[in-house]
Amino acid sequence: MTGSTRGFGHDTTTDEVLEGIDLGGRLALVTGASGGLGAETARALASKGARVVLTVRDLARGEEVADGIRKSTGNASVECEELELGDLASVRAFAERFLARHDALQILVNNAGVMACPFGRTSDGFELQFGTNHLGHFLLTGLLAPALVGGAPARVISVSSRGHQQSPVVFEDIGFEERAYEKWAAYGQSKTANILLAVELERRLGARGVHAYAIHPGVIPTDLSRHMEPEDFEHVRRRSGGRLRLKTVESGAATSVWAATAPELEGRGGLYLEDCHVAEVNDAEGATEGVRSYALDPDAARRLWSVSEELVGQGFAL
Repeated sequence: MTGSTRGFGHDTTTDEVLEGIDLGGRLALVTGASGGLGAETARALASKGARVVLTVRDLARGEEVADGIRKSTGNASVECEELELGDLASVRAFAERFLARHDALQILVNNAGVMACPFGRTSDGFELQFGTNHLGHFLLTGLLAPALVGGAPARVISVSSRGHQQSPVVFEDIGFEERAYEKWAAYGQSKTANILLAVELERRLGARGVHAYAIHPGVIPTDLSRHMEPEDFEHVRRRSGGRLRLKTVESGAATSVWAATAPELEGRGGLYLEDCHVAEVNDAEGATEGVRSYALDPDAARRLWSVSEELVGQGFAL
């Protein structure tokens, strides 16, 4: 792995990443911030002076988190908004409210997601993991693109996963209409889509000062694993080569925060990051580190963008 010059690694925390960094005057938006990595990401950014908007499904719970961040950081500029990424109408309504109040956005962290859940569909009929993890964030990012360009230099961070190694995007059957549903393949497909979104966003917006990244946060015990059974944890352990090295929430959110702020990444994008480093391509059978080449394929990234526009019923001339 390459890319960090400050000796960061697996156990680096958000506060260590942000040492000496001033985010005053910057606006950050973090999805899925009512707990876990999203809440810690929001807290860390607010601790360095950023104005932060948290999006949550449960507004009452989100307001408690926002209030806790205000008190712990002394930063009063922390807001909370309702957003359901599995409902495109909710995404559009939120984006309209956001743009009515903000014409410039410097940091967008697409953090929210679901993992390894039973088969389900979003309110718009999409397979639940692809619809929530990718399509909701795709629409949100596209709608907020004018504010990102207006706030440039800006960064878009999508929380992907090492789970992307379990499946490319299967364009012939994204919604599991023809093949049997397998929750880890569905999760992997959605996480590959997160990476491909970063690749295509970089191609479209990089020259205008908006850079995009996808990150693997690590293995962290949070609410994301609420659907997992004992055999699922064994599956993750096997996929990790038998070594399931856990992170704290503070170290799990560190790579998102590094992607959002690192001077080392200035002017660069379309990258997949892990442990506060730029990951290398690794297609070796059984490899647990690095990024699969299919997740960085520019042709697949363009195709996914086009397919996603069709699915959400909206094009973006970016």
